[in-house]
Amino acid sequence: MEQNNFSSSITAKISAGEAIKKISNVPEWWGVTFTGSAEKQNDTFIVKMGGDSFFNFTVTELIPGKKVVWLVTDCNMPWYSDKKEWANTRLIFDLNERNGETELTFTHEGLTPDVECYKDCEPGWTHWIKTSLFSYLTTGKGVFRAPTK
Repeated sequence: MEQNNFSSSITAKISAGEAIKKISNVPEWWGVTFTGSAEKQNDTFIVKMGGDSFFNFTVTELIPGKKVVWLVTDCNMPWYSDKKEWANTRLIFDLNERNGETELTFTHEGLTPDVECYKDCEPGWTHWIKTSLFSYLTTGKGVFRAPTK
């Protein structure tokens, strides 16, 4: 089952510690309205993508230089029949630093091809990780685009 979760990987010339700092600076690569903090374990933050949509997160795990996990504690995705589809899913950033480069593997645990938003969320996450986060890690600037819905 685990292999059905959405996953995407990038490698950048950056330390894992610096990558985690940048991942935690959510608005710089995700291009969303952001309140709260994502810098340390047990931090909470809210992401809004316009309209009535929102995603509440808690940083449930932070292993410096290795891993960050965000739990979606609540959400509202008004454009889907299951408006709470992301609730209790986890966004996992696994980092592996080698020879001056960090490989980052992002997994959205619970985002599988059988959920309604997969058709929109798969290309969305692919953009946010492979294009925007990669650009932010390597150039200091994210690449924003309009939300899928």
